[in-house]
Amino acid sequence: MLSASPKERCFSFGKDQRLLNSSDFTPVFNDAPIRASNSEILILCKLSTTGKARLGLVVAKKNIKHANKRNQFKRIARESFRLKQHKLPPIDAIVLARRGADSLSKVELRRMFDGLWKRVVKKAEKLTATQPEKTG
Repeated sequence: MLSASPKERCFSFGKDQRLLNSSDFTPVFNDAPIRASNSEILILCKLSTTGKARLGLVVAKKNIKHANKRNQFKRIARESFRLKQHKLPPIDAIVLARRGADSLSKVELRRMFDGLWKRVVKKAEKLTATQPEKTG
């Protein structure tokens, strides 16, 4: 088996980069100062104390009826996060699918995620710039 090069390893998506249980999701849902959305996708974010960007997915059957389309949406969301994680500040992000997301092509989804992650980065930079530095 081939070992991953150092460049490939930094683009991994391990368990430590996922929001896994309700105690991870609840703080983001309760207080998400960073939001980026369009008519099909909503991304809620909160600055994280873990020091790295983490991702959670909420894709309801109500919004995307067919399992294969839900799985495709989640694959593309994870892949876009994995490729952008080095540009993201330490945040906990939740991606929610809205109605109509299943009608988008893979290319359209990727393009939308790219734009939304850029907006998340800009909003996170503004938020960290306005927050006072914690001292000692």
